[in-house]
Amino acid sequence: MVPGFGKNVVFESNQRTNLRRFFVMNKTIHRRQFLGTTLATGAVATAAGIGLIKPRLAFADNVPGWPAKAFDAKVLKDAMSNTIGKTQVAVSSKVKLTAPSIAENGGAVPVTIEIDSPMTADDYIATVYLFVDHNPTPLTSQFTFTPACGQAYIQERIKMAKTDNVRVVAKTNKGEFMASAPREVKVTIGGCGG
Repeated sequence: MVPGFGKNVVFESNQRTNLRRFFVMNKTIHRRQFLGTTLATGAVATAAGIGLIKPRLAFADNVPGWPAKAFDAKVLKDAMSNTIGKTQVAVSSKVKLTAPSIAENGGAVPVTIEIDSPMTADDYIATVYLFVDHNPTPLTSQFTFTPACGQAYIQERIKMAKTDNVRVVAKTNKGEFMASAPREVKVTIGGCGG
């Protein structure tokens, strides 16, 4: 009896053969097929590993709105001008940056950002940028907020190559900028390849 069919179902000879093929997977793989498939898979993996094949869809510079130039910048001045259009922002007491004065591991430095904002439809923090002055990539993070977030608050761990200043720049929905005072974090073990 075939599952899903009644007791008194009669199948003709060719129908039985098709059902047998459908229900019974009697496929054998030959040694040549196995070796060919294995070698082809290995060749593709090797080509991808050495950079001959590049998954273009996964690159962030192809995503609309992604600030690739800002994240690729190697100097703080370039990173700031590519993100906010200027290199100096006035320090505001509304932007609070908390980071340890000494970080034992530069690979995971805890940072907390809190910005005093009403977060209403008329007045809210739209974007927050986190910079480390002399890191290999000074722009370490960019966050986008909406009034639905309720508050502009972030906790994260960042990588720091060496002892350096950490700073935050916030942009309101009205296009106004405010910054935290730079905070020096002393790193005892580098996190960016150091």
